[in-house]
Amino acid sequence: MRPARGMFVWGTVLFVWLISLLPWRLWPAAPDLLLLVLAFWCAHEPRRVGMMAAFVFGLLMDVHDARLLGEHALIYTLVAYGTIVLHRRLQRFDLFAQALHMMPVFVVAQLFGLALHAWLTGAWPGWHWTLGPAVTAALWPVVGWLLQLPQRHSEDTEASKG
Repeated sequence: MRPARGMFVWGTVLFVWLISLLPWRLWPAAPDLLLLVLAFWCAHEPRRVGMMAAFVFGLLMDVHDARLLGEHALIYTLVAYGTIVLHRRLQRFDLFAQALHMMPVFVVAQLFGLALHAWLTGAWPGWHWTLGPAVTAALWPVVGWLLQLPQRHSEDTEASKG
């Protein structure tokens, strides 16, 4: 598999960030697509997308949602850290097994953010929040296949020429 081009990586991150600004994210079980794409690129291109990018996009989401400044930034940075720690291990597995490895990372990071929010507001949101990280992890194979498609396409055309 060839490495992804920088323009493609950052183009997908910016495109998904724009999609994440839409109001469909207010649904409690909505997957965090921006978090998913950032985690995917942290796993597959850790030198291009890392914890700083996750922190900046987390702050942008905090400002957009008018929530506690740093709540999304904390969650995104924790997921980026967990993904970077696991990135060598993730390379050994297919996308479905990678999703299973990423599920605890998504849940623990979301739990830290919710614990902070609950501590500051004095209200626990319940357990319905676990649907969001579960759906996010379930979408890992689909998003991974889509994001790896340009690298595979160029490989297929070169193989057919030879």
